[in-house]
Amino acid sequence: MHYRHSIPTVVECGTGLAGRAGEFLKNWGAKNVFVVTDQGIRNAGLLGPVLRSLEEHGLKYDVFDKTVPDPSAESVMEGLEQLGRQPHDHILALGGGSSIDTAKGIAIMAVNKGHILDYEGVNKIPRPGLPVVAIPTTAGSGSEVTASTIITNLKTSFKAAVISPYIFPKAALLDPALTENLPQELTAATGMDALTHAIESYTSKTATPFSRALAIEAVRMIGGNIRKAYFVGNDLQSREQMLVASAMAGMAFSQSRLGNVHAISHTLGGVFHIPHGVANAALLPYVMMYNLPACPEKMKDIAEALGCRVDGLSPTEAGERAVHAVAELNRTLNIPSNLRELGVDLKALPKLVEDAMRSGNVLVNPRRTGPSDIENIIRNAYEGNLSS
Repeated sequence: MHYRHSIPTVVECGTGLAGRAGEFLKNWGAKNVFVVTDQGIRNAGLLGPVLRSLEEHGLKYDVFDKTVPDPSAESVMEGLEQLGRQPHDHILALGGGSSIDTAKGIAIMAVNKGHILDYEGVNKIPRPGLPVVAIPTTAGSGSEVTASTIITNLKTSFKAAVISPYIFPKAALLDPALTENLPQELTAATGMDALTHAIESYTSKTATPFSRALAIEAVRMIGGNIRKAYFVGNDLQSREQMLVASAMAGMAFSQSRLGNVHAISHTLGGVFHIPHGVANAALLPYVMMYNLPACPEKMKDIAEALGCRVDGLSPTEAGERAVHAVAELNRTLNIPSNLRELGVDLKALPKLVEDAMRSGNVLVNPRRTGPSDIENIIRNAYEGNLSS
């Protein structure tokens, strides 16, 4: 098997790093920085220390704070229009996955012609974009270390994946203090997003020894820390473990891609505007159960990483424990256990199946998958049927 492992993003981790953003950017050669964030980050007071750091180090900056959830092509192009009003040499993304994905889209379009949706797919971007430095404020998307950006086409309600090595951020600053005051529901959704990344990466057909090592350790770290991050909230150690695990899961799936959970959740987000992490969490047990016959040994590894007792069990029996452990974790974190509770309408099933099958993630899912399989997964997830 031939494979390549490439993670060009420099990762710095430590409490208080966000307040040193100007120092890092200056050392990396920045002079004029385009800051991409959202109103929630500004209102929470997280933007101020970052901007003061830029000022203290003599860096000029402009702020685009109109990032939206499930970033649209229009929001990327709006940011690009603002970027073009004056010269910029670096982009600084501060926020969750939406802000970072928006920043990566703007960075690419600052150098390449056309429209962001022209580059849907893999390796279609001709030139590297502006360098991006990402500061995540949630432990979930892993976008700070990945080679992809997910952009919504509002005309078709389809979330398009743009994937290229040119999209990797130049650097990521992981500051757990930024995640201490996250609302419980956001801690749950983003944490389960990271767990989904780790599990899907570990079981992907294109996983490598490198990506599997990152993925299974991320499963172990999330399983051991997400409850404390959720119920305590301001425990810095669990917050740091979650933030690092999220980045590790991102590093893993940047090499291996994902699977059926993401193929389906992207279309659920595009059509029904369900938050990405919540859609992933609700789907994950049902896709794991579907995949179990194709990779029971890997599911047993996941069960062990989640702390399940598997002594004396066959790989399939152990894998079933992993499925139910994830379902129980959803209940603990107050995440709906089925798609009906999330407002999914099965009248949209033909579009959901069609859009899910467009995803390259289906091709690397461990169990062979066709349109009828996607339909059955969605129906089971809608009904809350974990028996098949």
